[in-house]
Amino acid sequence: MALILLVEDDRYITAALVRALRDAGHVVRPVAQAGAALKILTEDQPDLVILDLGLPDIDGADALRMMRQVSSVPVIIATARRSEQNIITLLEAGADDYVTKPFSAGHILARISAVLRRARTAPESTPNVISVGGLEISPRQRQVVLDGNPLQLTRREFDVLTYLAERVGVVVSRRELLAEVWDQARVGEEQTIDVHISWLRRKLGETAAAPRYLHTVRGVGVMMQAPK
Repeated sequence: MALILLVEDDRYITAALVRALRDAGHVVRPVAQAGAALKILTEDQPDLVILDLGLPDIDGADALRMMRQVSSVPVIIATARRSEQNIITLLEAGADDYVTKPFSAGHILARISAVLRRARTAPESTPNVISVGGLEISPRQRQVVLDGNPLQLTRREFDVLTYLAERVGVVVSRRELLAEVWDQARVGEEQTIDVHISWLRRKLGETAAAPRYLHTVRGVGVMMQAPK
């Protein structure tokens, strides 16, 4: 059971989602405006947020950025905006996942389960620090330092980087990253991995043409190695 903050102004969608979420055993706090959602986020500390983008008071993308300033709670975006650039912008702003409308109750419940499972992974099962060259990753504190300088990563960027750092010298396929980091195996979604690898390269001070840590193995996947 989780406390889920549902931010959606369409009353028909809200009613259907509230019913489905409660039938699945979750506690739901539905609100129709971003301002009310931000208040609940800071006061009640929900386990997960489902955030619509077309809100009447604040655009959902702006609301997401505001949420990220005060909380690291997992956020699933519910959107009718299907363009790749919109989705990339939302992921870069800190969304953990997204679903495009219309979607079924089973679909959103599966996404919720996957996101909550990742968020609740026991920290005791992870090492204190993973070191690769000048890169130091602290999984329990979810912090990354590169050559003595802290890096600001999104939740998903951190998860991808940590997964690769735990497998230095091993080629990891995009399908494996989708299955293990995203808890999904959707055919056609592999481009999501490419987007996150591109963001990570930028923050690590490298490019695909001149890699330092993240090396692409064409047709197979990506491998982390310490710089030589």
